[in-house]
This record gives sequence, structure tokens and C-alpha cells, in this order.
Amino acid sequence: VVVGAGIVGCATAYYLARRGVRNIAVLDMSYIGSGGSGRNTTIIRSNYRTPEGVAFYDRSVKLYERLGQELDFNLLFSQQGHLTLAHSESAVTGLRVRAEVNQRLGVASRLIGPDEIKALVPALDVTASPRYPVMVALLHPPGGIIRHDAVVWGYARAADRLGVAIHPFTRVTALRHDRGRITGVTTDRGEISTETVVNCTAGYCSTIARMVDLELPVTSHPLQALVTEPLKPFLDKIIVSATLHVYVSQTDRGELVIGAEVDPYASYNTR
Repeated sequence: VVVGAGIVGCATAYYLARRGVRNIAVLDMSYIGSGGSGRNTTIIRSNYRTPEGVAFYDRSVKLYERLGQELDFNLLFSQQGHLTLAHSESAVTGLRVRAEVNQRLGVASRLIGPDEIKALVPALDVTASPRYPVMVALLHPPGGIIRHDAVVWGYARAADRLGVAIHPFTRVTALRHDRGRITGVTTDRGEISTETVVNCTAGYCSTIARMVDLELPVTSHPLQALVTEPLKPFLDKIIVSATLHVYVSQTDRGELVIGAEVDPYASYNTR
């Protein structure tokens, strides 16, 4: 039994089924992709700062580059390029370190100045007028955006074709266990006998873990984001500014997707 029908849950079921595992059920308390998988800001990139992070996310980028073909589903993956802006000398130093780490590990990433930034993003003000002028940017050409709900449904459909049973609107109310081993799952729609449960509930993982008296050191915080009405296309790059606590991209339908920083309070609210 896989608990959670988001990207991780549906992907887990798909890869298990592809390896020959049978009798897999995926449960979700709401619709498929109703949690973080349907509410994230869609950015795929690998220009991180630590060698471990770069290796992990570069594997992810390479997976997404071929995933649409593997799942036979249009994921609307667009590698349009990713720019991280620096507005201070310390930020410039940080981006230079990231660029060098990226390049040593074979990830396309380099610093560019205001003139090249302006050529790539004509709508961006790179003059000295703003309160926080743009000094340089870290350009990461493989970075892009993807349609998050398409990824969920692509994995779900592929898992379904391999015989996985997906049950939306099925809330897990208890995990039955005896002498340290799982024996079954209780839901608001009935009982399921199983010896294995995979907890793929992301921000809710600590609530599921408590059903077997396990405390996970995970706290869920909301991250605010918004999507505008469709606008005439003007932005074909992803723009990120840690100083301004904002990142923005434009979808194929013209909406601007704007994300911010994590809020300091814990919450499971998805409104």
C-alpha cells in the first residue's frame, strides 16, 4: 500500500510495478495530485551549491528530459533557462562559488553581466535605478519548468496500465501493526491487509508515521505562491532573486507563476 497519490506516490507505484511488484494500491485522502504536487512552482534545475545536491538534482534533470517519452505523456517540460540574480558583492561571491562547483561537476552554469542579462530578458531592468540593482546572474541553461499536474497524471496513468489500483478520496485512518510489523491499513472505505506500507505523503508524513508510534523530525511550513491571469508572453526564462525573496516564470498559457519564501509558522492548510 502506497499512501499519497502525488508525484512521489504515483512514481513509487509505477517503478515498483515496472520491476515486477504486483498487488499495489495507492491511496489518497483527496484527488490525485491534490497536495504539494499540484501546488508547486514547477522549476526543474541542478545548479545547487554542494556536490551532493548538484549530483542529486542533475540526475533529476536527466530523468525529466526523457520522462515524457517513457510515460508516453506530454509533460510540457521546457528547458528555457534559469537565472539567479545577485544584488550585492556577497551574493556575487556566492554565485561564483556555485558556478565553479557546477562546472567541476559537469553542470552548465556560468556568471553573466547586465548586458547579457538584458539580451536574454529584455523586460528586466538592469540599470542602476532599482533599489537593489542587478549586478550579475548565474545562468543555468538546462533549467526549466514543467506542468506539475501532467507529471502526476503521467505517472498515475503509467502505473494504472501496469495494474496498480489507485484509490482517491480514501483517507487512511490507522495503520494496523503487531509486534513491530505492519499487518494492514484501515481507511474510511474499508480495510486492506498488507505487510508493507510506503509513506509518500510529503508534508503529512509525520501524521502517518504517528500511526505506528514513530516521530519523524519533519515540520510542514506553507510556501506562498500565486498564478496571474494569462498575459501576452514576454518572459521565456526563470528569474530568481534571493534578496527580493521572489522567483517568477511564465507558463505556455501566459500565466506568471510567482513564488516567495517559506512562512515561519507550521501549517497543513492547502487553501
